[in-house]
Amino acid sequence: MSKFILPGTTLSANNVFCIGRNYADHAKELNNPVPSAPIVFLKPNSSLCTQDTPIVLPSVSSDVHHEVELVLAIGKTGKNIKEEDAQDFIHSVGLGIDFTARDIQQKAKEKGHPWSVAKGFDTFAPVSNFIPSQEIDFSNSDIQLSVNGSTRQSGNTSDMLFSIPKLIAYLSTIFTLNEGDLIFTGTPAGVAAIKSGDVLKASLNDSQITLDVQVS
Repeated sequence: MSKFILPGTTLSANNVFCIGRNYADHAKELNNPVPSAPIVFLKPNSSLCTQDTPIVLPSVSSDVHHEVELVLAIGKTGKNIKEEDAQDFIHSVGLGIDFTARDIQQKAKEKGHPWSVAKGFDTFAPVSNFIPSQEIDFSNSDIQLSVNGSTRQSGNTSDMLFSIPKLIAYLSTIFTLNEGDLIFTGTPAGVAAIKSGDVLKASLNDSQITLDVQVS
């Protein structure tokens, strides 16, 4: 399998860590409890794609949702990282959309099963170009997503339940973080279903980073 190079960098993508329910309003809109610790799940590397790749809706789902997220690319190996040192481990930053087959996820949740199938289809993790981490204010950045020109999601990183430094510190107590690892940091409220032909546009701080994808 060929390596997936993160757009705008020379980094090869490695593990894809994702944080669930990191915005209180998103947890509430899906009738989920607000977590007291980060909820972590993984996506397969094969779900990554660029914005030039059409999003493929799987035939086994009739309810695929968009979830726009700030994505961190780790630049060096770290374990048990302190919060005050966390930003030193971020190589670059981009946007991603965590597509979720909500009907499949709901069935899995009801049975206490993992979410891997609902989250892991090919093209379910498109990412934007990445820019140097020093150019982003992690504590105060706006994230938006529109579908066919209509705003669906709008939030700010200040609304995160667990800040970027906390997420990196927490993850590094469980996993050794390595160069090329990605962290999808959670989505604000407003997730909704997509359909064939939809055009999605995600943006950070108006247009500092953009991600445009089309559903096939």
